[in-house]
Amino acid sequence: MWAAGQVGRRSVGGHPGALRPGFVLSRGMKVGLYGGSFNPAHEGHAHVAETARQRLGLDRVIWLVAPQNPLKSSHETRPLARRMAGVRAFARDRGMIVSDVESRIGTRYTLDTILALKARFPGVHFIWIMGADSLAGFHRWRGWTQILRAVPVAVVSRPWISLKSRAAPAARRFSAARLPFHRAKALPGLAPPAWIFLYGPLNFQSSTALRERMSAVRSRQG
Repeated sequence: MWAAGQVGRRSVGGHPGALRPGFVLSRGMKVGLYGGSFNPAHEGHAHVAETARQRLGLDRVIWLVAPQNPLKSSHETRPLARRMAGVRAFARDRGMIVSDVESRIGTRYTLDTILALKARFPGVHFIWIMGADSLAGFHRWRGWTQILRAVPVAVVSRPWISLKSRAAPAARRFSAARLPFHRAKALPGLAPPAWIFLYGPLNFQSSTALRERMSAVRSRQG
C-alpha cells in the first residue's frame, strides 16, 4: 500500500512525447480524465464515462488507456493497441477521446499523468473520473491524497460495491470535501479537494467477468 504522505513527482519534461499528447484542448474546457487498463473495455466502463459526462456537463472525456497498471499483473494485461481498439468500440461519441498519452509522455502513475496534463493545458478544468469499485481501493494508489488535492474527483456508482466504497479510507479522509449530488455541475469549477458520488442506472458488466468467460470459451474450444 502506498503511504498517504507526499510522494515525489516523476518529471516528464524531457520525454520526447511530453508536448505531443495526441489531442487538443482549449482553455476553459471541462474535461474528464478516465483512466484504466480497460482489459477489456465493456459497457460498464462506457456507463461510468457517459454518466460523468452528462451529470457534470463535461466538454470531453478522455479515456486514458494505461500501458500497464502498477497494481495488476502484466501477464494478464493485453497489448495496449488491442485494448485501445476495444475502448474505441465503446467511446464513439464525439465528446469521447481515446488516448495513449501515458505511453506518449512516459508516465506510469495517475498522479504524474494528471500533473503533466495540467501543466500542458493551463486553463483547462480537469476532473478525475472513477467507478465506485476504484474508490474502494483508491488508498492503494501512489500519491492518492495528492491526486485528490490536484483535481476534483467524480465517483460513479457501480453494482455491489457502492455502499462499501463510500466507507473506503479515501472517502472517510476527505468526507468534508464531498459535494451533494445536486451540485454535480459545479464540480469542474471548484478548487480541490472536492469530490462527488454520482448515481445512475447500474451496469453489471466487469472486465474480470469478461476475461473469465473468454477463458472458459477458449478452454472449451481447445
